[in-house]
Amino acid sequence: MLEVGLSKELSEEVTKEKLASARGSGALDVYATPEMITMMEKAALLAVSNELSEGDTTVGTAVNIKHTSPTVLGSTVRATARLIEIDGRRLLFEVKAFDEAGEIGSGTHERFIVTIDKFLKKAESKKA
Repeated sequence: MLEVGLSKELSEEVTKEKLASARGSGALDVYATPEMITMMEKAALLAVSNELSEGDTTVGTAVNIKHTSPTVLGSTVRATARLIEIDGRRLLFEVKAFDEAGEIGSGTHERFIVTIDKFLKKAESKKA
């Protein structure tokens, strides 16, 4: 059952491929903002996935994230997502990321519940 408070935590090591210099999102050898956002989104997806009806999933529709502190190669980053609002099929999450020294980013992430078959049909129809 979907309810406010559902949460998930993930962690990953900052490898060379996850650096801003490797991703092309920056020139420095620090953890890339797109990598942090991806981990936050994945945590939000997983926080609710077991509570959805069969045939449904969620898709990301908005991110409002601040990346406030750099993280270097070899560090461990931990991301959390906590469901803070349910409005019909719209879900809003509070997301945060941390390294060994403390918080490195935070914000909100919005997802919508979609029926997989219907959503993919709509996406395919754009080819025509």
